[in-house]
Amino acid sequence: MNEIFENNKFATRALNFYNVYRTSIIAIVAILLITIILILGLGQINKSNNEKAAEIYNKWTLQEIESEDGQNTSKELFNELLNSYKKTGYTKLALLNQASIDAKNGLNKESLNKFLTLIDLTDGYSGNDLFNKIARVNAARLLYAEEKYDEALKLLEKYSSSSTAMIHELLGDILTKQEKIDLAKDQYLLSKDKYTDEASTSIVSMKISNLSK
Repeated sequence: MNEIFENNKFATRALNFYNVYRTSIIAIVAILLITIILILGLGQINKSNNEKAAEIYNKWTLQEIESEDGQNTSKELFNELLNSYKKTGYTKLALLNQASIDAKNGLNKESLNKFLTLIDLTDGYSGNDLFNKIARVNAARLLYAEEKYDEALKLLEKYSSSSTAMIHELLGDILTKQEKIDLAKDQYLLSKDKYTDEASTSIVSMKISNLSK
Protein backbone atom coordinates (compact mmCIF):
# COMPACT_ATOMS: atom_id res chain seq x y z
CA MET A 1 0.00 0.00 0.00
CA ASN A 2 2.84 2.34 0.88
CA GLU A 3 4.52 1.59 -2.48
CA ILE A 4 1.38 2.55 -4.39
CA PHE A 5 1.12 5.74 -2.37
CA GLU A 6 4.78 6.61 -3.00
CA ASN A 7 4.45 5.92 -6.75
CA ASN A 8 1.37 8.11 -6.97
CA LYS A 9 3.16 10.80 -5.03
CA PHE A 10 6.16 10.66 -7.39
CA ALA A 11 3.93 10.72 -10.48
CA THR A 12 2.07 13.75 -9.10
CA ARG A 13 5.33 15.60 -8.46
CA ALA A 14 6.63 14.75 -11.93
CA LEU A 15 3.39 15.96 -13.52
CA ASN A 16 3.48 19.17 -11.51
CA PHE A 17 7.13 19.72 -12.50
CA TYR A 18 6.27 19.15 -16.15
CA ASN A 19 3.32 21.55 -15.98
CA VAL A 20 5.46 24.27 -14.41
CA TYR A 21 8.43 23.85 -16.77
CA ARG A 22 6.60 22.47 -19.80
CA THR A 23 7.77 25.18 -22.23
CA SER A 24 11.42 24.79 -21.20
CA ILE A 25 11.28 20.98 -21.35
CA ILE A 26 9.70 21.01 -24.81
CA ALA A 27 12.30 23.55 -26.00
CA ILE A 28 15.21 21.45 -24.66
CA VAL A 29 13.88 18.26 -26.26
CA ALA A 30 13.35 20.09 -29.56
CA ILE A 31 16.91 21.49 -29.45
CA LEU A 32 18.33 18.02 -28.75
CA LEU A 33 16.40 16.50 -31.64
CA ILE A 34 17.48 19.28 -34.02
CA THR A 35 21.11 18.89 -32.91
CA ILE A 36 21.02 15.13 -33.53
CA ILE A 37 19.45 15.63 -36.95
CA LEU A 38 22.05 18.28 -37.86
CA ILE A 39 24.95 16.06 -36.76
CA LEU A 40 23.64 13.14 -38.78
CA GLY A 41 22.97 15.41 -41.76
CA LEU A 42 26.43 16.98 -41.63
CA GLY A 43 27.98 13.55 -41.38
CA GLN A 44 26.24 12.49 -44.57
CA ILE A 45 27.22 15.74 -46.32
CA ASN A 46 30.88 15.32 -45.30
CA LYS A 47 30.85 11.72 -46.50
CA SER A 48 29.36 12.76 -49.84
CA ASN A 49 31.84 15.64 -50.23
CA ASN A 50 34.79 13.37 -49.49
CA GLU A 51 33.63 10.85 -52.08
CA LYS A 52 33.21 13.58 -54.72
CA ALA A 53 36.55 15.17 -53.79
CA ALA A 54 38.29 11.78 -54.02
CA GLU A 55 36.95 11.28 -57.53
CA ILE A 56 38.09 14.74 -58.66
CA TYR A 57 41.49 14.32 -56.97
CA ASN A 58 42.08 11.00 -58.72
CA LYS A 59 41.22 12.56 -62.09
CA TRP A 60 43.55 15.46 -61.31
CA THR A 61 46.50 13.23 -60.43
CA LEU A 62 46.04 11.16 -63.59
CA GLN A 63 45.69 14.16 -65.87
CA GLU A 64 48.35 14.53 -68.56
CA ILE A 65 49.70 18.11 -68.62
CA GLU A 66 51.97 17.91 -71.66
CA SER A 67 49.25 19.33 -73.92
CA GLU A 68 47.44 22.66 -73.53
CA ASP A 69 44.11 20.87 -73.18
CA GLY A 70 45.56 18.69 -70.44
CA GLN A 71 46.85 21.73 -68.56
CA ASN A 72 43.48 23.45 -68.81
CA THR A 73 41.65 20.37 -67.56
CA SER A 74 44.13 20.02 -64.71
CA LYS A 75 43.54 23.63 -63.65
CA GLU A 76 39.77 23.17 -63.83
CA LEU A 77 39.88 20.08 -61.64
CA PHE A 78 42.22 21.76 -59.15
CA ASN A 79 39.99 24.85 -58.95
CA GLU A 80 36.92 22.68 -58.48
CA LEU A 81 38.56 21.01 -55.51
CA LEU A 82 39.57 24.35 -54.02
CA ASN A 83 36.27 26.12 -54.61
CA SER A 84 33.78 23.36 -53.82
CA TYR A 85 35.57 20.92 -51.49
CA LYS A 86 38.19 22.98 -49.70
CA LYS A 87 37.58 21.38 -46.29
CA THR A 88 38.37 17.87 -47.48
CA GLY A 89 41.73 16.18 -47.05
CA TYR A 90 41.98 15.66 -50.79
CA THR A 91 41.99 19.42 -51.41
CA LYS A 92 44.71 19.92 -48.81
CA LEU A 93 46.80 17.18 -50.36
CA ALA A 94 46.30 18.69 -53.82
CA LEU A 95 47.39 22.11 -52.53
CA LEU A 96 50.53 20.64 -50.99
CA ASN A 97 51.43 18.73 -54.16
CA GLN A 98 50.74 21.63 -56.53
CA ALA A 99 52.57 24.16 -54.34
CA SER A 100 55.62 21.88 -54.34
CA ILE A 101 55.43 21.48 -58.12
CA ASP A 102 55.15 25.25 -58.59
CA ALA A 103 58.20 25.83 -56.38
CA LYS A 104 60.19 23.21 -58.30
CA ASN A 105 59.28 24.99 -61.55
CA GLY A 106 60.36 28.37 -60.21
CA LEU A 107 56.81 29.70 -59.81
CA ASN A 108 57.53 31.04 -56.36
CA LYS A 109 54.61 33.47 -56.12
CA GLU A 110 52.06 30.83 -57.15
CA SER A 111 53.67 28.32 -54.79
CA LEU A 112 53.62 30.77 -51.86
CA ASN A 113 49.94 31.57 -52.39
CA LYS A 114 49.06 27.88 -52.30
CA PHE A 115 51.11 27.24 -49.16
CA LEU A 116 49.45 30.22 -47.46
CA THR A 117 46.02 28.91 -48.45
CA LEU A 118 46.96 25.53 -47.01
CA ILE A 119 48.02 27.21 -43.75
CA ASP A 120 44.62 28.90 -43.48
CA LEU A 121 42.79 25.62 -44.14
CA THR A 122 44.81 23.62 -41.58
CA ASP A 123 45.09 26.17 -38.77
CA GLY A 124 43.25 25.95 -35.48
CA TYR A 125 41.90 23.28 -33.16
CA SER A 126 40.23 21.22 -35.88
CA GLY A 127 43.06 21.68 -38.40
CA ASN A 128 45.88 19.38 -39.44
CA ASP A 129 49.14 19.95 -37.56
CA LEU A 130 51.33 18.03 -40.02
CA PHE A 131 50.07 19.80 -43.15
CA ASN A 132 50.16 23.11 -41.30
CA LYS A 133 53.81 22.68 -40.29
CA ILE A 134 54.88 21.59 -43.78
CA ALA A 135 53.08 24.56 -45.34
CA ARG A 136 54.54 27.03 -42.83
CA VAL A 137 58.11 25.81 -43.34
CA ASN A 138 57.88 25.92 -47.13
CA ALA A 139 56.15 29.31 -47.16
CA ALA A 140 58.81 30.65 -44.78
CA ARG A 141 61.58 29.41 -47.12
CA LEU A 142 59.96 31.19 -50.06
CA LEU A 143 59.58 34.41 -48.06
CA TYR A 144 63.19 34.09 -46.88
CA ALA A 145 64.30 33.86 -50.53
CA GLU A 146 62.36 37.07 -51.22
CA GLU A 147 64.07 38.74 -48.22
CA LYS A 148 60.73 39.12 -46.41
CA TYR A 149 62.24 38.12 -43.10
CA ASP A 150 59.56 39.49 -40.77
CA GLU A 151 56.83 37.57 -42.59
CA ALA A 152 58.92 34.41 -42.64
CA LEU A 153 59.66 34.67 -38.94
CA LYS A 154 55.99 35.22 -38.10
CA LEU A 155 55.09 31.93 -39.78
CA LEU A 156 57.63 30.00 -37.69
CA GLU A 157 57.57 31.80 -34.34
CA LYS A 158 55.26 29.15 -32.83
CA TYR A 159 58.11 26.63 -33.24
CA SER A 160 60.89 28.78 -31.77
CA SER A 161 61.05 27.00 -28.41
CA SER A 162 60.70 23.39 -29.49
CA SER A 163 60.71 21.87 -32.97
CA THR A 164 62.84 19.95 -35.44
CA ALA A 165 66.50 20.68 -36.11
CA MET A 166 65.69 21.91 -39.61
CA ILE A 167 63.15 24.48 -38.39
CA HIS A 168 65.50 25.78 -35.69
CA GLU A 169 68.22 26.15 -38.32
CA LEU A 170 65.85 28.05 -40.62
CA LEU A 171 64.86 30.31 -37.73
CA GLY A 172 68.54 30.92 -37.09
CA ASP A 173 69.06 31.87 -40.75
CA ILE A 174 66.16 34.34 -40.65
CA LEU A 175 67.28 35.91 -37.38
CA THR A 176 70.82 36.23 -38.75
CA LYS A 177 69.50 38.23 -41.68
CA GLN A 178 67.68 40.46 -39.19
CA GLU A 179 70.99 40.86 -37.30
CA LYS A 180 69.47 39.42 -34.13
CA ILE A 181 72.69 37.61 -33.35
CA ASP A 182 71.96 36.28 -29.85
CA LEU A 183 68.56 34.93 -30.86
CA ALA A 184 70.03 33.40 -34.00
CA LYS A 185 72.74 31.69 -31.96
CA ASP A 186 70.13 30.22 -29.60
CA GLN A 187 68.26 28.71 -32.54
CA TYR A 188 71.43 27.34 -34.10
CA LEU A 189 72.41 25.71 -30.81
CA LEU A 190 68.98 24.06 -30.55
CA SER A 191 69.41 22.86 -34.11
CA LYS A 192 72.90 21.52 -33.49
CA ASP A 193 71.73 19.55 -30.46
CA LYS A 194 68.96 17.90 -32.48
CA TYR A 195 70.85 17.00 -35.65
CA THR A 196 72.18 13.46 -35.64
CA ASP A 197 74.31 13.50 -38.80
CA GLU A 198 77.80 14.95 -38.83
CA ALA A 199 77.35 16.95 -42.05
CA SER A 200 74.39 18.95 -40.75
CA THR A 201 76.05 19.47 -37.37
CA SER A 202 79.18 20.81 -39.08
CA ILE A 203 77.17 23.24 -41.23
CA VAL A 204 75.36 24.64 -38.17
CA SER A 205 78.68 24.92 -36.30
CA MET A 206 80.04 26.99 -39.18
CA LYS A 207 77.01 29.26 -39.04
CA ILE A 208 77.50 29.76 -35.30
CA SER A 209 81.16 30.55 -35.90
CA ASN A 210 80.28 33.11 -38.59
CA LEU A 211 78.01 34.98 -36.19
CA SER A 212 81.02 36.28 -34.25
CA LYS A 213 82.82 37.58 -37.33
